[in-house]
Amino acid sequence: MSETSSGGQAYGPRQVRSARHAVAAVFAVHGAVAGSFASRVPWVADHASVSAGQLGLALAMPALGASVAMPVAGRISHRLGARTSLRLLLAAWTLSLVLPGLAPNLLTLCPALFVYGATSGMADVVMNALGVEVENRLGRSIMSGLHGMWSAGALLGSAGGTLAAHLEADGRLHFTVAAAVLTAVGLVVCSWVLDIRAAVDEEPPPRFALPPRSAVLIGAIGFCAVFAEGASLDWSAVYLRDVLGSSATLAAACTTGFTLTMALARFAGDPVVDRFGAVRTVRVSGALAALGGVLVVTAPHPAVAMGGFALLGLGIAVVVPLCFAAAGRSGPNPSQAIAGVATITYTSGLVAPGAIGALAEATSLVASFALVTLLACGVAGFAGVLRPGNRDGEGSARSGGPGSARPPEHPAG
Repeated sequence: MSETSSGGQAYGPRQVRSARHAVAAVFAVHGAVAGSFASRVPWVADHASVSAGQLGLALAMPALGASVAMPVAGRISHRLGARTSLRLLLAAWTLSLVLPGLAPNLLTLCPALFVYGATSGMADVVMNALGVEVENRLGRSIMSGLHGMWSAGALLGSAGGTLAAHLEADGRLHFTVAAAVLTAVGLVVCSWVLDIRAAVDEEPPPRFALPPRSAVLIGAIGFCAVFAEGASLDWSAVYLRDVLGSSATLAAACTTGFTLTMALARFAGDPVVDRFGAVRTVRVSGALAALGGVLVVTAPHPAVAMGGFALLGLGIAVVVPLCFAAAGRSGPNPSQAIAGVATITYTSGLVAPGAIGALAEATSLVASFALVTLLACGVAGFAGVLRPGNRDGEGSARSGGPGSARPPEHPAG
């Protein structure tokens, strides 16, 4: 039995399964670009001769660029179709990896990273919209696993960057080679994604628009989760060193453990969502993250804090993928809703590290993670907004999961 897109093209079960693998590969490529860049940030800073404060300003540019550009992605998809849009935007993102290495100073590094972030955000919206489309056609959760593939790609890109740094390779050479390889892989795998097109009489989304109300509510949960993620990634090692007096090695191991816990939880998350539904999964996830936050702020020993950070990673791992999935089913224009949720979550990633630092300076780092714990409680408390239709009450075990979604929408339209 085949299924038909709004553009009139039929897809059989085998094609949908192939599309799932293709989208998973796209997520891995996207993550590999991010990992490649992150691993060479010290080289970029030295090459551009920027101070720590100037580097902090420059590293805010990707999130700013993504937030500005993501609302445009839906209109591009409407005009060109999902497959062509993803092919072009993913290639723009992989090739933009070259730009930071070419910047000789702060004045050129900031716009380079702004473009880097803008292309990342637009590709992010389209690939998540296609992931939701495939999930709806399969009738089971795949978004957690797709984001797990992003994490795996980021780890792979980071490993390549670590090797390049060990070999003392010039960052421009490393970025050029990585961009060429990832662009080629991206162009190939995009050939198998679903080519969803807008119906002839479908109105194009606005060039820029405020996120719909449904996206704001869903994005609020994503905001809380990404805030906790950004705080833990950037401050967990500092917390263990400064608050609990651990060694630098143990502090670094805590951050690595947090990252690995998140990746593993994402790969394991889809069967859990299929069994219990998105709402129950996020409620339990938020509770686990809150418990992890309590362990962090009350930890008498580094081992307890490390366990707390591991629980934080486990608890927030599947929240953002499920927010994207819920956005894709939340209204008549899924791309606009996904772009709205993505914009809110990117904003959280932008403000979280600085907010934690400012609160720590005004009070203490323990108080900062008390705020993270409170936001984790918010994830659990407001999980009901992830349910399509009636967002009150728990409903069946599969409420809010893929099986409860209405017939497939066309997020790239």
